[in-house]
Amino acid sequence: MAKKTTKKAPQVEYELLEQPEEIASRLERGELFIKKNSRLFGGILIVGILLIAGVLYFQIDKQNKNKKAQAEMFQAVYYFEQDSTDLALNGDGSNVGFLRIVDQYSGTDASNLAHFYIGSIYISDGQFQKAIDHLKNFSSSDFFVQSRAYSLLGDAYLELGNNKEAIAQYKKAIDHKENKFYTPRYLSKLAIAYEVDADYDNAIKTYSIIEDKYFESFEFTNARKHKARLEGLASK
Repeated sequence: MAKKTTKKAPQVEYELLEQPEEIASRLERGELFIKKNSRLFGGILIVGILLIAGVLYFQIDKQNKNKKAQAEMFQAVYYFEQDSTDLALNGDGSNVGFLRIVDQYSGTDASNLAHFYIGSIYISDGQFQKAIDHLKNFSSSDFFVQSRAYSLLGDAYLELGNNKEAIAQYKKAIDHKENKFYTPRYLSKLAIAYEVDADYDNAIKTYSIIEDKYFESFEFTNARKHKARLEGLASK
């Protein structure tokens, strides 16, 4: 008959249980370590509390500043809508303008929107580099407004003779939530930028997109006309 063999349970697992004095020794060393480093632990705790308090203060302060900035910006927006661009930018003596909002309330939603208004005004005034500086500081979750900002950047770069960057910005405007209302307009601007850059093939292709996809748009007729003109130039 084969002799049965039995495995002995490993003793390591039960070593501490069989030696309570070892457990007590380890606990004692842990307590001594905590006591010895109590200042360190206390400092870490205080830093953590201060960090949380700082974050909360920053968020509350930012919310309060944003509310105040939005209230102060109301008159500047009114002047902008009335085409009183100087008053919109610089204020009227009693109410601040967009430039003051940007300087005084940096980092707020109101300041962010003010950059868009300032960029728009500077483009209309022919100050294209200033327009770029402000529009590059603007971002929005509203895809209509963000697309408009990209388009305005394209306009500014095109006026400065930077055709490549203008094309890149118009493409951003087109690709940012494509829609039948504004996309044809941005496509027309892109086609113009291609033509200015002497890239007639891409200009023709861009007008073809309007012709094929946006035949109900205001830009459709002009797209057909300019496409035919460029095809005539290309055939010469």
